[in-house]
Amino acid sequence: MPNPSGQIGRLLLLRRRPATPSAAAAAAAAAAAARRCFTTTEGHRPTMVHKRSLDILHDPWFNKGTAFSMTERDRLDLRGLLPPNVMSSEQQIDRFMADLKRLEEQARDGPSDPNALAKWRILNRLHDRNETMYYKVLIANIKEYAPIVYTPTVGLVCQNYGGLFRRPRGMYFSAADRGEMMSMVYNWPAEQVDMIVVTDGSRILGLGDLGVQGIGIAIGKLDLYVAAAGINPQRVLPVMIDVGTNNEKLLEDPIYLGLQQHRLDGDEYIAVIDEFMEAVFTRWPNVVVQFEDFQSKWAFKLLQRYRNSYRMFNDDVQGTAGVALAGLLGAVRAQGKPMIDFPKMKIVVAGAGRSVSPLF
Repeated sequence: MPNPSGQIGRLLLLRRRPATPSAAAAAAAAAAAARRCFTTTEGHRPTMVHKRSLDILHDPWFNKGTAFSMTERDRLDLRGLLPPNVMSSEQQIDRFMADLKRLEEQARDGPSDPNALAKWRILNRLHDRNETMYYKVLIANIKEYAPIVYTPTVGLVCQNYGGLFRRPRGMYFSAADRGEMMSMVYNWPAEQVDMIVVTDGSRILGLGDLGVQGIGIAIGKLDLYVAAAGINPQRVLPVMIDVGTNNEKLLEDPIYLGLQQHRLDGDEYIAVIDEFMEAVFTRWPNVVVQFEDFQSKWAFKLLQRYRNSYRMFNDDVQGTAGVALAGLLGAVRAQGKPMIDFPKMKIVVAGAGRSVSPLF
């Protein structure tokens, strides 16, 4: 499995404070700082860091918590803001895993949804404060935690997103933003984005219309891409396009975070998606956009509309069918039969999933 730790690691270019208040000393210190850099154990590409003190600790891209060395603490004005014991990243992970295992033992009642949701909360809090450590844990335990950050637990997360929401992740474009999206894309801090996963929340897994709460599916999918495929986590972007919801329960929910109006349809809906696509490809012309969990009536129409003009694909239409076909071709190869026999074979597809019937 590819390990993106080199991409996740940070190399911090740090400035030493002048020893004396004189202008000459200050200039000499600044010149020395320009030549001096500190490399983390994983890092290999320099990143200029302008933040200091609590701003560093509140930024999950750069925060290392108790793993900051004493040299880093002095240079970044962190001395006194952290417990004095310097811990390695391995010790941090061991401490985190011990807490997580303790939760599992206390809630040992089988693969219950509440237990899975509690583990998701713990992982999400880690993601909020220390992104490097979060992906290290996920990479090292991908088999165990993939079902927590993605299906099946992510479905429960999306259903309860209004109560679980603590810190925004990704971008939200809504019907109320028409005419503003071209400027909105520049609010995202990353100069380069390689992968966008976008949903309109209209058909989340088998749960139906979850409106803006469907962004959980885009976040979870990109977490897997980072952990399992090695994509740089600073160059991915989960996106929710909120055009309303037809879920009456959400329309009446006082803590619902999205537009409390019925879904746009027809040309109004297309206009919102068109504006979004033009905006993201104007800023990031080489990005790949994955459409995720759109209603079938829109999934096929949007795929046909954009496939020849943008770098995009629909995971539910092309991804699911591609994986199913790969499995069938693998089965033919395992039997030692030539591929020319494949069209003549009788194939039975069985399962409870709603995606089985339209595959063939």
